[in-house]
Amino acid sequence: MPLMQTVLIRDMFYLGVPVAEKMLRPVIVYVFLIVGLRLAGKRELAQLNPFDLVVLLTLSNTVQNAIIGEDNSVTGGLIGAATLLGLNYGVIRFLYGHERLDRLVEGDCDILIEDGVLQRDRLRKELITMTELEAAAHKQGFASLDEIDRAVLDPGGTIAFFGRKPTAEAARHEELMTRLDQLAAQVAALRA
Repeated sequence: MPLMQTVLIRDMFYLGVPVAEKMLRPVIVYVFLIVGLRLAGKRELAQLNPFDLVVLLTLSNTVQNAIIGEDNSVTGGLIGAATLLGLNYGVIRFLYGHERLDRLVEGDCDILIEDGVLQRDRLRKELITMTELEAAAHKQGFASLDEIDRAVLDPGGTIAFFGRKPTAEAARHEELMTRLDQLAAQVAALRA
């Protein structure tokens, strides 16, 4: 039994590849995925349809062997995970202080609706269908796109919707119409 325990412990914690390789593999895959997701567009990040979800799920499985190599040890997995977490923390901290580089990596916002007018070229560029845009608007409480003055696709992939606000003139007109309706009702009541 002691031999079996020794083999078990060795298999769990013995690194099959050098530590430097265990740390370099996740860095290479991390950089590749950041560039790949940036080139794929913002929709890959948050506005997922079933196809996008399948791609992201299989992507993680596809790069798994590239990260771990021939090593399936717990130690190797912990080194790879720690490297990814540390690298991500370092990149985020670095980009926080370098706004221009952050915009280059993350991209800028895209205006999908401006002054109530749908920007079809922007939707086409981001591969967002009308159905997907309407579904996102419904999730934020809008009954239709007619209620929206502005829609912005953030670099993180979320769409922010801003409702139409009536102008001061439109609000005054609505108030006058309401008062006229009330007066008409009172006149009708007096005649009866």
